[in-house]
Amino acid sequence: MTQLTADIVERRKATDDRRASERKGTRTTIQTAREKLTSNSGLDRAFEFETLRLFGQSKISACLTLVIFTLVIGASLSVWVPAIFVILWSAIAVSALVLGFVMSKRFMATATEDNAAAWQTKFVAMEAMQSLIWASIVLVSLSTTSEFLHIYIMVVLLVYASASSILASSIRVAIYASLLPIVVGIASVMGTSQDMGSLMLGVLAVGAIVFNLMLAVRAHDMMLQTMGFRADKDILFGALEEANAKHDEARRRAEEANVAKSSFLATMSHELRTPLNAILGFSEVMKSELFGPHSVPQYREYSTDIHSSGEHLLNIINEILDLSRIEAGRYELQEEAVDLAAAADDCRHMLDLRAKNKHITLKTVLEPGLPKLWADERAIRQIIINLLANGIKFTPQGGEVVIKVGWTANGGQYITIKDTGPGIPEDELPTVLESFGRGSMAIKTAEQGSGLGLPIVKGLVDLHGGQFHLRSKLREGTEVIVIFPTDRVMETIAPVANPVAA
Repeated sequence: MTQLTADIVERRKATDDRRASERKGTRTTIQTAREKLTSNSGLDRAFEFETLRLFGQSKISACLTLVIFTLVIGASLSVWVPAIFVILWSAIAVSALVLGFVMSKRFMATATEDNAAAWQTKFVAMEAMQSLIWASIVLVSLSTTSEFLHIYIMVVLLVYASASSILASSIRVAIYASLLPIVVGIASVMGTSQDMGSLMLGVLAVGAIVFNLMLAVRAHDMMLQTMGFRADKDILFGALEEANAKHDEARRRAEEANVAKSSFLATMSHELRTPLNAILGFSEVMKSELFGPHSVPQYREYSTDIHSSGEHLLNIINEILDLSRIEAGRYELQEEAVDLAAAADDCRHMLDLRAKNKHITLKTVLEPGLPKLWADERAIRQIIINLLANGIKFTPQGGEVVIKVGWTANGGQYITIKDTGPGIPEDELPTVLESFGRGSMAIKTAEQGSGLGLPIVKGLVDLHGGQFHLRSKLREGTEVIVIFPTDRVMETIAPVANPVAA
């Protein structure tokens, strides 16, 4: 019943965690969709603001270079046009660059995600204005028929288009706003030119601008993809931190539960053993009729039942306490030299009467000359008694239980206990090794037991650094193998020979 309740609680907790995860995913999806609907660019608000921030940074970093480039181009145009036009155009172009620098600085200092849409409109308008100013140099070609000037203007516009497309790649609309006026300007120069070379150069320039447009759009898409990967990474890091926090909280709760369990077991040991000792003592007196025979014969039977039930309860309490100490790492081994073969033979004698009552044959196969083990004798005997008791318990009448003790291939020692019982289904082997775990055969045969014998044996074997193996097949019996490592075997020392008298 306790196991069933624990399973129900565990499944309910798993369901609650799954539903909470689904609700969190739904909230994230809805929030993302809402942000895209409220965005002019169709991006998440965080991505939209990030693209604007990158655009502003590029404008700030490139401002001085563009101012120098503008002044150089203006000075070179003075060869063909009057100085007043050069000064006026250069002043307007530099003012536009300074305005863009000031806008970008202000954006970096004061902008938030809430007003990102307004800032994007300002940046696109600024980019379009700067591009129109640069495209206006085609007006120079109207005052002269120099084919070299036409070629020079197209080259200048192409260089500016390449630079502006790179700087504006953070905002897709700004890319088009920066390139469209340049294309119109180059087309205007081609319209006023009569030289086939200039026309072909114009066609190549337009093709180069289209290529720059494709590269800028591709760079924009790669930037968004990078932002998406970075956002996913941040989400994963956040989930990892949350999982670590939950893990720490679960560990803290487990430690608190372990302390509470130890306190409960200590209290239970005192509170239950004290009355149990009285029950066992008085029932022993009553069933033995030390103060005279009972007036009613059934009283003696009742006393015997009370005594056996008390012993059974005391054994369960002892097993629970032993297992709790093993799991908590508080079981201290009292190590000494132990004869494994002798311990196995003594345990067989202790359980021989129980086996005879069920008409079960106990056989021992002990390899002679085994050196002693450095181990806890009480733990070794508890291992053997638990395994033998299980073998006798589940072996039918007329069956056989065989105990073997010997060497392992690498110099260790082993003990095996094999019975001819019904066996354990393969899928139940992990269950019987769990605390309070009982196989289907134990339930069907209604054998008394707490399901702690094998877990205690495995825990004691692990404390000795040994190995525990459970092998079983239906209708073929069960075999348990316990192996003690080589470093626990005490090699015998040869006696000192007496010197031969001269």
